[in-house]
Amino acid sequence: MEILPTERPNAYVLRVDGAAQSHVDLDAPTRLDFDYVRRIGDVLDAWEPAAEPLRIVHVGGAAMTLPRYVAATRPRSPQIVLEPAQEITELVRRELPLPRRSGIKVRPVDGRSGVAALREGSTDVVVLDAFDGARVPGELVTVEYAESVARALTESGWFLLNLADRAPFGWTRRVVAALRSVYPELMVSAEPATLRGRRFGNLLVVASRVSVPADRLRARTTTSALPYRVLDAAAVSSTFGGGRPFTDDDTERSPLPRDQSGRG
Repeated sequence: MEILPTERPNAYVLRVDGAAQSHVDLDAPTRLDFDYVRRIGDVLDAWEPAAEPLRIVHVGGAAMTLPRYVAATRPRSPQIVLEPAQEITELVRRELPLPRRSGIKVRPVDGRSGVAALREGSTDVVVLDAFDGARVPGELVTVEYAESVARALTESGWFLLNLADRAPFGWTRRVVAALRSVYPELMVSAEPATLRGRRFGNLLVVASRVSVPADRLRARTTTSALPYRVLDAAAVSSTFGGGRPFTDDDTERSPLPRDQSGRG
């Protein structure tokens, strides 16, 4: 575990087990270098009214790139970060300190117990960006967990999930089925190469009990430096439908970035 400087002044990368986990620019917290993080930022920007405080819970913190982004774009937002790896939090606080009066509170708990402890209807958005090694933990993609998050959200709240998979998306289909049992509205964004089955990649899912802003996000893709596609509810059904929902008694972690033959 280490924090390394980049070619940009005052910008750093957190590496864990040799893999880049977070990129933070202390001088420009709105700069989001990782493509999937930029897509999460686009979703958060689409929450209306723009620039107003947002009650948000982050499941997974690492170097806290997204909480810093929200603090910069929506000042006075109360944010809770659920990060069980205390050694990472201590390193980040020491070498990449959070802004003063940022409104960011870090709790050293896992995503299951942390969400279960939230008050009912207390948050607008829950962002799941948690990995154990290179894999999304299975206990965070079940029907039961989706229900726990829904209890903590307002009626119009959003559940954002950063997933990782490759075509034919067998694992993601099961996550989508679990989410659909709780949230009638789903949207997915991904890089074209991932959707076409050319490579393993990140799939950002937005789940809600009310309509999600697919059109607003499609507009963002026209100006994005990192192209991606936005699939509305109908396209999600045709692309990721047909799965059996994950439950606490029947779940698994996301696939490894490389298959058994070493490709990927």
